[in-house]
Amino acid sequence: MRKILFFLCLISFVTGPVLGQDQVYKPLPSENALLWKISGNGLQTPSYLYGTIHMIDKDDFFLTDSTRAAIEGAEKVVFEIDMADMNNIMTQLGLLKDAMMKDNLTLRDLISEEDYALVKKHFANMGLPLIFFERMKPMFLSMFAEMDFSQALGSGEMVSYEMEIMSLAEAGKKETGGLETAEYQMSLFDSIPYTDQAEMLVEAIKSHDPDAGEADFDKMVEMYKAQDVAGMAEMMSGDDSIGSYEDILLHQRNRNWIPVMEKMMTEKPCFFAVGAGHLGGEIGVIALLRQAGYTVEPVR
Repeated sequence: MRKILFFLCLISFVTGPVLGQDQVYKPLPSENALLWKISGNGLQTPSYLYGTIHMIDKDDFFLTDSTRAAIEGAEKVVFEIDMADMNNIMTQLGLLKDAMMKDNLTLRDLISEEDYALVKKHFANMGLPLIFFERMKPMFLSMFAEMDFSQALGSGEMVSYEMEIMSLAEAGKKETGGLETAEYQMSLFDSIPYTDQAEMLVEAIKSHDPDAGEADFDKMVEMYKAQDVAGMAEMMSGDDSIGSYEDILLHQRNRNWIPVMEKMMTEKPCFFAVGAGHLGGEIGVIALLRQAGYTVEPVR
């Protein structure tokens, strides 16, 4: 259960046209890289795909010279969602509304009194009164429950790849965009029954082990620093806490992005920055772009 947070660190965090399945492409271990050049299939100028991790210790953060050059050479920098929109107060208020369960449901409606007391105590120990979060979709609560990044974030120890890349885009006066909307991302949690989400939350708290959680996060960061795209994809696929919802949270979104990327790349050279968990695997963005006829090459 503690891997829910790590899954969402490597994706954002899903129905679109399904591409042909005649041949499946997987990145080979020797191809492991975070930066990928996209060319061919009628493109006049290459675009680039980059895998991010949404939070990382500032001492582990890095951007290679080739990545900085790819950002500088792009006319448009594209994220999973347009980061520029996230500075809009109305967008933020809308997302807060979308984080709440429908039909005025509360967590108490979904779990037993015993489990509710367990969750309440856990959040109280974190300094977060549960009464303020009772209507929030349980999967969001799972993210809060599994690891408390608040102290690290507050002290400036953690940085966001998206925000760092956005700063470079703004400095270069680049156009920005998104592959999907924030509202769509939030709606994904409505595709998972609230009762299932609540069960994930309770199990996450019952199996809470800060030391193990930190070890898993460290392992993921080491994979990221090694640019081990295949390893990260395998780690996500082996996450039992996501189970049957991997297709909703990951694969369908990957498929949805391909025609959006194609349209953008045709118009101007782009730099796409998405969670590294989206890149590898049989239904990863790299494989789907190759399947669509593009040449996708690793850049180290």
